[in-house]
Amino acid sequence: MTEERYLAYRQGAELDYAKNIADSGALPLIEAQQKATEDFQRLLPDGLHTAGHHLWTAYDGAEEVGMAWLHVEEKSDGRHAFGYDFAVREQLRRKGYGRAIMQAAEQACRELGIVSVGLSVFGFNAGARSLYEQMGFEVTSIQMRKRL
Repeated sequence: MTEERYLAYRQGAELDYAKNIADSGALPLIEAQQKATEDFQRLLPDGLHTAGHHLWTAYDGAEEVGMAWLHVEEKSDGRHAFGYDFAVREQLRRKGYGRAIMQAAEQACRELGIVSVGLSVFGFNAGARSLYEQMGFEVTSIQMRKRL
């Protein structure tokens, strides 16, 4: 990912993350926006150059189709990755790009000697959940709530 692309990504991703938090019912929108800003600042204090974080832009030929963001860290049993974001441009979804981005990220992880990849997905995002399950991801925890 280039610096220019990162700046554009960051603005849109913070807004999207805040909206997802609010849509999930976890926080009201104002608080979700604050959380999104704080989380991005904490996770990427040096932006694109934050140690341990890898951000890629995905292309189909010359056309930008999506992106991936992984964090890699060493644990007692080896290197682990966490996928903070996998995204496909909205108008290009359901065309196989998400699967291709996930497969490319998985291959990059293998090349980096990573032993496992984790991720989080909002409960309402059935399309992403289905793709992740098809790709072999397993549920490790579930949060539930009831609106009153």
